[in-house]
Amino acid sequence: MRPRVTLEQWRMLQAVVDHDGYAGAAEALSKSVSTVSYGIRRLEAGLGVALLEMQGRRAVLTTAGRELLRRSRYLLDEALAIERAAGMLAKGWEPVVRLAVEVIFPQERLLASLDAFASVTGTTRVELIESVLSGTNEQLVAGKADLAITAMVPQGFLGEPLTTVEFIAVAHPEHPLHALSRPLTQRDLRQHRQLVVRDSGLREPRDAGWLGAEQRWTVSHLATSVEAVARGMGFAWLPRHRIAGLLADGQLQPLPLAEGALRHVELYLVFADREDAGPAARALADCLRRSCPAD
Repeated sequence: MRPRVTLEQWRMLQAVVDHDGYAGAAEALSKSVSTVSYGIRRLEAGLGVALLEMQGRRAVLTTAGRELLRRSRYLLDEALAIERAAGMLAKGWEPVVRLAVEVIFPQERLLASLDAFASVTGTTRVELIESVLSGTNEQLVAGKADLAITAMVPQGFLGEPLTTVEFIAVAHPEHPLHALSRPLTQRDLRQHRQLVVRDSGLREPRDAGWLGAEQRWTVSHLATSVEAVARGMGFAWLPRHRIAGLLADGQLQPLPLAEGALRHVELYLVFADREDAGPAARALADCLRRSCPAD
């Protein structure tokens, strides 16, 4: 019967290759040279194939050794990940954190927060739920989110201000509204097509920002609204941070409204249950806060 192959033996093989021989491997692993040498012999015996061969005074990989070492690296990486996950779970870290985010939250801040969170715990998974208006709150109320970034703190929850998003009324430079060459009124706007993003909520969807124009077009994604307005297909209030480049190069122009050209929406960070929130949810919340410094 062949001897049993262990992960420790694969670690020894990696160390021999990565540290230029048995002596370097022994030092890196805090083992004796004889222990490393014996472990490699047991590994080869268990596999029934030679992994290393001596060329002069150096141990080099055989063809089989190169292929099996490459595969073993994935095996050891996964084993280390399992050990880290077990350690986190033993400390009370949640295996997954569910974050519901209003789509108007600046994407660069969201991704920076997730990147920072990954450096704190690479083992806790994140389920990101991108939603619109009441859809975000429904995730909280239904117990489907541990954290939420929302413009409307639902009844029975507490929220802390996170950031403010500025919306600006815009249209393509050649849109008929710009041709009026005067301050625009609500009556002017109602005669043209308005682009709005559909509320992702199912129970009580809202038409936030709609002026009652009969030519309203409703889309499901903010990016679709931005693209449609940039093509001259209507006007809309869009987050300034999402259209900064289009404004800078003249593909979009602010509408000269007599009033209401700018709207400000405050976003709040809300825990599903702050007292029972685990360390991973709290760590993610801290990362989100740091991405939104006070203006």
